[in-house]
Amino acid sequence: MKTKARTTKPAKRILIVDDHPMMRQGLAQLIAAERDLVVCCEADTARQAFERISRDKPDLALVDISLPDKNGLELIKDVRAIHPDLPVLVVSMHDESLYAERVLRAGGRGYVMKQEGGKVLMQAIRQVLAGQIYVSDKMSARILEVFSGGHRESGAARLGRLTDREFEVFQLIGHGRSTREIAEHLHLSVKTVEVHRANIKKKLRIKTATDLVRYAVRAAELESRE
Repeated sequence: MKTKARTTKPAKRILIVDDHPMMRQGLAQLIAAERDLVVCCEADTARQAFERISRDKPDLALVDISLPDKNGLELIKDVRAIHPDLPVLVVSMHDESLYAERVLRAGGRGYVMKQEGGKVLMQAIRQVLAGQIYVSDKMSARILEVFSGGHRESGAARLGRLTDREFEVFQLIGHGRSTREIAEHLHLSVKTVEVHRANIKKKLRIKTATDLVRYAVRAAELESRE
């Protein structure tokens, strides 16, 4: 009597995109402990990520928000446009209340804060690979509350009025960057940054440049305490 050979599914291939070598190493070690997952490639910039995607054909990309050459949100939009079948899960130190909704709007499939730990990350990876979306229970409840119209506008909700680019400018203001420094960092003209600042003030109902700086710095300090 012949016995059927056991067939095992190939491990899902993971791309890690993060500019911190120790973080990439830590994520790779967590994934290596899982039989059904394998790290196929790593990248420390958005440009390198696209090269790895084309070369190694990963099943999932783990992406940080802060990258040296491009904001992670912009990378997600580019991946969505060029590789629409590749799901992206963001793993970031930034507060999910500020970024999770933006990630989902950009086309990402989930958001995990780095301090959550390996068990939560593995759950998120498998959930996204299964075609689902992953956010924390707290964030999921908040999103449902927003859709139901039962929420009061918080500081995070006010910042949600900003476009991704405006939010990026706002964060750089909070980190003490001047208009010229922001322009150089984002590869924009000074005039374009000034327009963004004006739009930010209008959307947040802030009257003066000094008040904008104060608000942005306070927001940056609050995020750093999370």
